[in-house]
Amino acid sequence: MFFIGLLSRLPLWILYGIADFLFFITFRVIGYRRKMVQKNLRNSFPDTSKDELNKIERDFYRNLCDYGVELLKLFTISKDELSKRMRFNDVSAIEKYKQQNQSVIILASHQFNWEWLLSSGNFNLPVPVDFVYQPQSSKFFNRFSLLCRSRFGAYGISRYTVARELIKRKNMLRAIAIVSDQYPGLKEDKKYQTRFLNQDTVFFLGAHQIATLTQYPVVYAQVKKIKRGYYEASFVEIAEPPYTKDDFTLIENYIKAVENIIRENPAGWLWSHNRWKKRHLTGG
Repeated sequence: MFFIGLLSRLPLWILYGIADFLFFITFRVIGYRRKMVQKNLRNSFPDTSKDELNKIERDFYRNLCDYGVELLKLFTISKDELSKRMRFNDVSAIEKYKQQNQSVIILASHQFNWEWLLSSGNFNLPVPVDFVYQPQSSKFFNRFSLLCRSRFGAYGISRYTVARELIKRKNMLRAIAIVSDQYPGLKEDKKYQTRFLNQDTVFFLGAHQIATLTQYPVVYAQVKKIKRGYYEASFVEIAEPPYTKDDFTLIENYIKAVENIIRENPAGWLWSHNRWKKRHLTGG
């Protein structure tokens, strides 16, 4: 971690120079996951021209490389600098529930930069933040990511201990943050199948299960990249209790919100993830 800390203390203008070099290597030289990215883009936007798809692809790789150095910077970035770079435009939905002494669930997606969103939420939102995370196979990256996400006070909850932690912390006023648009890859994952970006897609049902258990209202965190190194976040209400286990309005509203922000800024989403594996689709 010592070497990581030294690199993280470099000014962002230097780190973005490193990101430009990484873009050249990942995009031009080794073509990191380019076939997958191109396939995902073609299937998601079948009516978009090849030239436009190529532009989205290039812009995505630039965003991905920027994300890499921004994650590194998160290890040492100051609260003041992060506040300037991740601006929270509208937190009225969460403030409303705080006034009612009501905890909320915040659903996010892999829209750059979701890591800055979580970390800055600890001092920009009116309530403390818990976050649900998937433990990584790499002990180093797992430790690094937890240190970054919790350094401003967020409380991490492993997905394997969610039920126990929800019960233990049920009397605490807080926001529970969950990124829920990744592929549900484990056999035991509860899944919901729908249409998303013109494709049959399975989603985690974890957010639906947590909301049904807690009966907390749910908001979606929209993130937009304004320019390099600067983002804006706003929060939109997508569901309120009561929920039942067989009513999937919450997850459908979340899926629509994610698709809308992707269509608005397609280069800002994580296209290099193998999102559309077939083995868990009905008949797949």
